[in-house]
Amino acid sequence: MGEEEAKNISNVLEAIRKYFLGYEDLLNLLAIALLSEGHILIEGPPGVGKTTVAKLFSQAIGGVFRRVQMTPDLLPSDILGTYFYDMKKGEWVLRKGPVFSNVLFVDELNRAPPRTQSALLEAMQEKQVSIEGTTFSLPKPFLVVATQMPVGSEGTYPLTPVLIDRFAYSCRLSYLEPSVEMGLLSRIDIIDEARIDSILSPRDIGEMQKMVRGIHVAPSIRKYIVDIVYSIRNSEEVLLGPSPRASIWLYKGSRALAFINGMDYVIPDHVKYLAPYTLYHRIVLKPEYQAEGIDQSSIISRVLGEVEVPKI
Repeated sequence: MGEEEAKNISNVLEAIRKYFLGYEDLLNLLAIALLSEGHILIEGPPGVGKTTVAKLFSQAIGGVFRRVQMTPDLLPSDILGTYFYDMKKGEWVLRKGPVFSNVLFVDELNRAPPRTQSALLEAMQEKQVSIEGTTFSLPKPFLVVATQMPVGSEGTYPLTPVLIDRFAYSCRLSYLEPSVEMGLLSRIDIIDEARIDSILSPRDIGEMQKMVRGIHVAPSIRKYIVDIVYSIRNSEEVLLGPSPRASIWLYKGSRALAFINGMDYVIPDHVKYLAPYTLYHRIVLKPEYQAEGIDQSSIISRVLGEVEVPKI
């Protein structure tokens, strides 16, 4: 078990906490997503530090950070890149887009039209992009942190289930508690100039990802994961349930969480912790149940209470 590596991940999170207040779950999800090679979708109000935390996280892991502000007139080439004719060289040259980074922050993803949203699909799933018929590999590690405006907001294009399913985890943020916001005001000058020296390197991350894949997951834990997903999928309130990718990311994320906790095997608590972040965005409720005030969180909580927990 890589105890030193797990400690380094803890050091990354601790360094970010000096500048980023609150939202502890989001910090944990960033580390889990990085180690499990997944992506994160965030929904929440503006001005709560989503861009800041993604940038600081990129600095701490020695990565390249790029930010894209989605707008209705944004084209796929604005994200992926395009060829242009270099008059001095007398040849076509590729100008790489912001997707060629280690941490890509996509702000207000659902403000972009569907054609531009779909440009991210290949990058997120295959870790590569195709430009003018040529395929290019993306840097490693590659992490997409995307935000979306609340569903139904003016000037938005709803994300398709296919695109939503490409996000391993989702996180919903609300405004800070008053006490935390007061702490923010007292440290704002330090936060505005925040800069973290790299604690890890992309190569270190690659080695950790290999270690995470070696974390033991007992057959009973695998069955537990599938039972949870299957129960939600077959719930009366659910119109469209989680796909097999939900089981896959619960499995991968639980291994990453075990690694962060310094363990070489997964326990049920790891699965329980990750279930809301892995399943929430993959559940579409029937309209009649939405009208009754039932939400995805209540379905997940109920199922976690009903499914038998394996003994390790």
